[in-house]
Amino acid sequence: MKVVGTDAGQATSSNRLVREYVGYLRVEKGMRPATCEAYRTDLEQFAEHLEKRNGVLGKATQQDVRALMEELRSNRVESRSIARKLSCLRGFYRWLLLDKRIAHDPTVNVETPASWKILPKSLAVEEVSGMLERTGAAAHAADADGLALRDHAILELLYGGGLRVGEIVALRQEDVQLDLARAQVRGKGDKERIVPLGRSAVEALEQYLQRGRPELVRGGLVRELFLSVRGRPLTRQWVWEMVRSAGAYGSKVSPHKLRHSCATHMVERGADLRTVQTLLGHADIATTQVYTHVALGHLKQVHRLHHPRGRKRVAG
Repeated sequence: MKVVGTDAGQATSSNRLVREYVGYLRVEKGMRPATCEAYRTDLEQFAEHLEKRNGVLGKATQQDVRALMEELRSNRVESRSIARKLSCLRGFYRWLLLDKRIAHDPTVNVETPASWKILPKSLAVEEVSGMLERTGAAAHAADADGLALRDHAILELLYGGGLRVGEIVALRQEDVQLDLARAQVRGKGDKERIVPLGRSAVEALEQYLQRGRPELVRGGLVRELFLSVRGRPLTRQWVWEMVRSAGAYGSKVSPHKLRHSCATHMVERGADLRTVQTLLGHADIATTQVYTHVALGHLKQVHRLHHPRGRKRVAG
């Protein structure tokens, strides 16, 4: 952030708070470096906004927070991005409040943008099925190698379990319990959850563990489940590229879109939001509420089909 003239002392104060909070997130909350850096950027943006108003992070008011939200809206920043920034500020000021550094939380009663109205883009069931059929055919071919078995298993996990790409690359062999059809996943903040595995995912993982992974191991102890051709753990970027190339020509497939597709298709078939929240590992049900419109659409369809007054019936 910029430091000009007599504002140097105030900027130093804000810088110190940001540095301490990011350290708290990294060490005590166990957040990943990329997440910590995103929080740092959001807080520094707010600090710069406050400097223009002759304010500092430690003395921000509710009016300051609302002014930032309005400025972001006027600059046509997406509602979802504004909501994320507000969530960052709420966590920061909750930390200051609990640490008794401030007496009032300036984010209280500041309305969150209605980002849940923007439903994340998902693939049609047919699109996902087609992609999995193609990779499944390659994995079941007589000359299938370890890479084909690995890629198919990853795609089955991304869609079948709704895993994040970071959770995929962090999975270890001992995290997968195929006899119980489940996997133990470490999500954001190192929070663990149990993800049930469907028959297709179990079969794909069985084949990968029996024939694929042994082919990729190059010696030494590597605990990660999914390995590269050199026998090393995969990177997030590599998984993104693999998923993109697995999609049909011209389609925009990503690990994140497969995760959204998993949730969307479950809600379309009647799953309640609490169940989806647990499966995806959302800390707050508000995050899962992006799927509210899918649930309402399903509810309307059921009502039309089954309620006596749900639709006009043609007299016979």
